[in-house]
Amino acid sequence: MFAKTIVLSDAFLDMPLGARCLYMTMGMVADDDGFVNSPKAIIRQTGATEDDLKILIAKRFVIPFESGVIVIKHWRINNYLQKDRVQPTKYQEELGQLLVEKNGAYTECIHDVYTENVYTDKNSIDKDSIDKNIYIVGEPTTEKPKKDSYMEKVEEILNYLNGKTGKKFTSRSKSSVKMIKDRLREGYVVDEFKAVIDNKTAAWGNNPDMKVYLRPETLFRPSHFDSYLNDVEDEKARQKRKAEEIDAKQNANYGSHWTDHFFDAEQV
Repeated sequence: MFAKTIVLSDAFLDMPLGARCLYMTMGMVADDDGFVNSPKAIIRQTGATEDDLKILIAKRFVIPFESGVIVIKHWRINNYLQKDRVQPTKYQEELGQLLVEKNGAYTECIHDVYTENVYTDKNSIDKDSIDKNIYIVGEPTTEKPKKDSYMEKVEEILNYLNGKTGKKFTSRSKSSVKMIKDRLREGYVVDEFKAVIDNKTAAWGNNPDMKVYLRPETLFRPSHFDSYLNDVEDEKARQKRKAEEIDAKQNANYGSHWTDHFFDAEQV
């Protein structure tokens, strides 16, 4: 089932056809809690692209998890199943990381502080002002939740950038953290961040005018990041061609040297 308020909304219809078809297909194969365990397989089956999935993530129509599983954000708006007919999802760990909003949409927990009924941001809200319309999915627990998994990657990326540039970027910068988290949620991986850092450090590191742009807000900006990744691939291709040319010259020189040596031996 698909709610008209979702699939006929401007936000949905503004997306490319491939992203919309991918969303519809995932809605058909999702389990009874809205989880899909093989989004990349569905991409191949539908003829969609990974960019279509990234659009769905960026537009918040699906929520990704580190395990590779995704959940359809508006699943409980699109579908209503009687409790005695529901087959609980196998992905209980991922389910435990979600909240349900008043309208039925899933949203991610914020893992900074645990209260009796909800995880919440300690800087923006206290226990007495918790929105009673948001509740934890699954059984309540008294255990403190794990550290935000994205933050571990954010720290790794910032440390790598600092090591390459000699700067001191920290996770206290909300703009830096947001820039990196947004790219991670779109499906980019840590090695791609490192590749961009390596490439731009090599290109800009010795240029005083460009060196100042070796910062998260420039390197990981959505309008820049994909282009910088393509630059990495172009540089890899250039280096490969250069290595092949060197190998070819060495082989030619070796062949010429061997031929000269052969004829010298014949003359002797």
